[in-house]
Amino acid sequence: MRNWLCIGLAAAFLLPAAQASKEAPTQAEISTIIAKFAAKESDFARARENYTYRQSMKIQEIDADGRPGGKREMVSDIIFTSDGKRTERVVRAPVDSLRNILITPEDEQDLRNVQPFVLTTKDIDKYLVRYLGHETLDEIGCYAFAVKPKKMEPGERYFEGIVWVDDRDLQIVKTYGRGIGLLKKHSDNQFPKFETYREQIDGKYWFPTYTHADSVLNFQSGPQRIRLTVRYEDYKQFKGEAIIKYGDVVTEPPAKPAEPKKP
Repeated sequence: MRNWLCIGLAAAFLLPAAQASKEAPTQAEISTIIAKFAAKESDFARARENYTYRQSMKIQEIDADGRPGGKREMVSDIIFTSDGKRTERVVRAPVDSLRNILITPEDEQDLRNVQPFVLTTKDIDKYLVRYLGHETLDEIGCYAFAVKPKKMEPGERYFEGIVWVDDRDLQIVKTYGRGIGLLKKHSDNQFPKFETYREQIDGKYWFPTYTHADSVLNFQSGPQRIRLTVRYEDYKQFKGEAIIKYGDVVTEPPAKPAEPKKP
């Protein structure tokens, strides 16, 4: 996010400490865990590409007295076209009333790719991954890892923070951090720390369902508190509707179909 008025410097990101709750695994075991959860994340990323879902985003400016001010909202459906191409359809987008901040392309990239962070086998070599300890989150045993990019390329956005990996399913169940990347000289972009939670969908994969940020962005002109909420809802596997790819005219089904649907 960029301040409308002036140029500022990004604040440093501080990682909260993680406390180990049992004996730490060996370095060889840690390397195996990292490789396995990256492979599971690759499977999850491919699976999510076959799901439709609704994404609801709201960002709001908060004044010094804690009162909400200007805001931006958007509700969109991530769907497939009749020829099977993945696309985004905006359902609702009220007039943007933000007064003190501007949503930048970097913010849009974070919304799409960083906040619902996925660390796959393909991307794991881009990051330094350090084991922090074993914790329990909502009765789920998790390995906690600090993650940051090894180097940054122009135009790319990265995650820096902590990921919690289910010690049974070996998938990320929570992330805490912020999006980072190389910025142009004198850029006034500021990026909030956020938390993203996942839930198990269809009894197998952990999909992102909720992102929340409540941060003070320190612009040169002064601090601006923002509150961000993103919800990912109504996940549905696309394969059950793949028949629309074959070009037939699709009509509304009868209220009581003659034949029941096959499982």
